[in-house]
Amino acid sequence: MSAASDTFTTFVTAVADDLDEHRLRGEGYATRANLSRFHFDRLIRATAGESPAAFRRRVLMERAAFRLVTTDATVLQIGLDAGYGSHEAFTRAFRRAYGVPPRRWRRTPRQVRLPAPNGVHFHPPGSLRLPASTEVTEMTLLVKMVEHHVWLIGQMVDRAGRLPDATLDRPIEMNIEGLDDGQTLRGVLSRLIGQMAMWNQVLASNDYDWSVERGESIASMRERLAVAGPAFVEEVRSVVADGRLDETFIDAHCEPPEVFTYGGLVAHVLTFAAVRRTVALGALASAGITDLGNGDPREWVQPAA
Repeated sequence: MSAASDTFTTFVTAVADDLDEHRLRGEGYATRANLSRFHFDRLIRATAGESPAAFRRRVLMERAAFRLVTTDATVLQIGLDAGYGSHEAFTRAFRRAYGVPPRRWRRTPRQVRLPAPNGVHFHPPGSLRLPASTEVTEMTLLVKMVEHHVWLIGQMVDRAGRLPDATLDRPIEMNIEGLDDGQTLRGVLSRLIGQMAMWNQVLASNDYDWSVERGESIASMRERLAVAGPAFVEEVRSVVADGRLDETFIDAHCEPPEVFTYGGLVAHVLTFAAVRRTVALGALASAGITDLGNGDPREWVQPAA
C-alpha cells in the first residue's frame, strides 16, 4: 500500500470513529497523520477525489438520510447529529444533496448513497465501508448458485415455448402458503424473472412495473430475462467480491420502507425462487418435458467444489 493510500485509510478510520465529534477539524486529522494541514489536505484530495471536509460532510449526510428512514428522531435532532446548527441549515444542505427536503425524503426515500469518487460510504449502523483493495477472481458458491438460477429459468422458458397457450395457462394444482395464488406455468415463469427485475429496480431506486407479468408472452419473458438475469448476477458478483453481504440498503417500495442486507436479499431470492422453480419444473414434467429433471444445482457448482 502506498503512503497516500495508507494515509487515506487512516483518515477513513478516524472519521468512522469520530462521526459525532464535530469539534474535530481538518487540523486535528492532519496532526494525527503527522502531516501539515496543507500536505494532508492535498494528499486526501488526490487519493479520495474530494477534500477531507467534503468527505466527512457527505458521510454524515448519508448517515442522516439513513436515520430519517430507520429512526423516529426529529429532523432537527438528525440535523444536529450531522453537524448542522439549525433546522434550516440542515434542510438546505439536505435538499442540495438529495434534491428534496428531509421531511419529504423521509416519506418517499430513495438511495441513501450519494455520488462519491472514492467508493467510501456510510455503512450502518455507524461505520464506513472502504471499497475492496484487491480484485477477487475466485468464483464463490453463492455466485454460482445465482448463475445456476438464471440459467435454469432460461432453460425452462425455452421449453415452455414449445407448449400451447392452453397448457401454459392451465392452473397448477398445488397450494403453497405465502407464495402465489392461482398459479400457472406462465405466471410462475414470469414471476421468477420479475423477482430479479424487481430487486434490480429496488437497488437502483426505481419503481417496478408489475403489469408486465399479467399474461406475459414467452417472447417477452426471454427479452426481460436477457436484461434482468445478467444484471442481477453482476450485482451479486460485485457484492460478494467487495465483501458487502452484510451491507444494508433501503427498500422504499415497502410500506413503511424497510432496511435489508444484500446477503438477506440474495437468500430471499434464492429461497423463494427454489420453490417456484420446483413448481415450474413439475408443470413442465406434467406437459411431457422432463429433460431438466428437478433442477438440482449440484452439477452446476461441482467445478467450484
